[in-house]
Amino acid sequence: MPTTPVTTADSAQADAQETILLELVDEQGRTIGTAEKLAAHQAPGQLHRAFSVFLFDEQGRLLIQRRALSKYHSPGVWSNTCCGHPYPGEAPFAAAARRTFEELGVSPSLMGEAGTVRYNHPDPASGLVEQEFNHLFVGLVQATPAPDPEEIAEYVFVSAEELEKRRAQDEFSTWFVTVLDAVRPAVRELTGAQSGW
Repeated sequence: MPTTPVTTADSAQADAQETILLELVDEQGRTIGTAEKLAAHQAPGQLHRAFSVFLFDEQGRLLIQRRALSKYHSPGVWSNTCCGHPYPGEAPFAAAARRTFEELGVSPSLMGEAGTVRYNHPDPASGLVEQEFNHLFVGLVQATPAPDPEEIAEYVFVSAEELEKRRAQDEFSTWFVTVLDAVRPAVRELTGAQSGW
């Protein structure tokens, strides 16, 4: 597994302007409707279902990615392994596995549910708002990622200590710390108490 960032070609193309619907939910995570993806993220934001994936290698290092510069939301910032939104009616677990493969070209091993977290994070750079009921997943990755350059500019595996150094010097997504803190108990169970997570 690489220990330094692996760069893919940054895509100059903007995201396709296809209509993508998100599942709107109430404060308990119950489905109450749908909304177009961009509309759901425009201020003040509509609460919708999302997922975040944290995958680790055999050394207990977290796979993080830098989002492609062509993405309309939070381009060029670092974030967790994979995140996104289930299609309306799609199980969060299925969506998490699907998007991990689509973005990184790998299928997670032993991926399990790690709870949910609800947050409201405005993104000052874009003016968009992450108003999400987020399903968390942790697992292992055993294959070498082959990222889609339209989704991911770089990836790297980091230890807990290396991540803290990166957070001091690199820009991360507005939701990253929230989802990382929420998933830590499941991460420690997966990687062991001595891993530093």
